[in-house]
Amino acid sequence: MNPPQPPSRPAPGAAVSGADDETSGADAAPARRWSARRVCAVSAAVCAAALVPLLGTGPAVDESAEIRLPGDGATAFLRAVLLAALCVHMGELAGARLARRVGGASAGLPRGWAVRAAWPGAVAAVGQLLLVAGSGSPVAGVSGPALTAAYGTRPGLLALLEANAFVLAALCAASRRPGLAVVPLAGVVFGEALRAHPETGTPEVGVALTLVHLTATALWAGGLVHVLRTRWRWRHDAVARRELLVRYARPAALLFAAIAVTGVCSTLRRLPLGETFGTAYGRVLVAKLVLVLVVAGLALAARRRLRRETAVPGAATGPARAEVVALAAVVVVSAVLTAVPLPPAPG
Repeated sequence: MNPPQPPSRPAPGAAVSGADDETSGADAAPARRWSARRVCAVSAAVCAAALVPLLGTGPAVDESAEIRLPGDGATAFLRAVLLAALCVHMGELAGARLARRVGGASAGLPRGWAVRAAWPGAVAAVGQLLLVAGSGSPVAGVSGPALTAAYGTRPGLLALLEANAFVLAALCAASRRPGLAVVPLAGVVFGEALRAHPETGTPEVGVALTLVHLTATALWAGGLVHVLRTRWRWRHDAVARRELLVRYARPAALLFAAIAVTGVCSTLRRLPLGETFGTAYGRVLVAKLVLVLVVAGLALAARRRLRRETAVPGAATGPARAEVVALAAVVVVSAVLTAVPLPPAPG
């Protein structure tokens, strides 16, 4: 007769596994709460970014008793989407090249946003074409004859050029040589420069100023977005994270100088100083100037904290993130600026 066996006990591994499951479940709840907060914050930011262009032209124009342009709210919204897409795509090209020069991080680069940005840019350009065809109403511009007539106008032709350029940029970004997207993106920048300066006096000067201004803005804003995403990817490599932001900070100072100089020159060519606060264009321009000064202050704060990152990893991340938010506001206000009536040229 066999002796009675002791009661079976759960295997040690099973007990540990159960404890781990409880621990992971306890840790998952704060993670889910943090994810929900992030989703709410992003949703609120997107709604604000959409409402400002749609509603921002009205108060600016009504206070100066100027005549509102047809479809100004829709125009500002579409232009905000287009400019944001341009910044993200151009910034990713520059940021990825910068990260490859740094190296030293085994985590690699973050997943690209270029394709996801290029398609909304193309849709926004098509929307502008429909606005031109429908005289301010995108619904009225879906007929064939109206679209054909829109192709013969300067704004319609430029919108078509930009839509095709964004499509080519998306195809390049999805190919094995994403760097080729710089060619169609340059076409978008050139189209924007031509659209912003239709004057007959010295248009080449205005086009050149806008080319430099818009290129520097896209590289500054979009490049910082990609640098911050890469720093998060490299969060376990403090040396590489710091080196990446240092390498970005050096050309960013030159980009800011180019933005400031070209912005001042463009303003002096277009806006009489005595009508700065008497026109919608002047008031929106002042709001943009204030935001640019805020961005400059945040950039300086991030550079100062960058010196302490050897002792405090990630010290510059907070001001840099705030800088991205302020830059996004600059892009939105710039879109509103393109939808308000132009002031009379200074004599």
